[in-house]
Amino acid sequence: MDEAIVDRFYKLYDMDVPKDIMPMIIHKYGNSSVATVPTVMDLVVRGKMPQHKVEKGDVVMFASVGAGMNINAIVYRY
Repeated sequence: MDEAIVDRFYKLYDMDVPKDIMPMIIHKYGNSSVATVPTVMDLVVRGKMPQHKVEKGDVVMFASVGAGMNINAIVYRY
């Protein structure tokens, strides 16, 4: 489902999906539901996910769906 969302977003703008555009942590931290969004951002900012980075002025898009119908989405300029 995650990959389908990213694919559709990039297709809206007729763009190819960049490699490693979507950081994933479920393999290490399990399903942390909506807490995944701040956890991933913290890991990326602190350099704990070296294949991903954000720089001042970058626009970052977050989306998460958790158990119990917790749904979050945000667009954030870092």
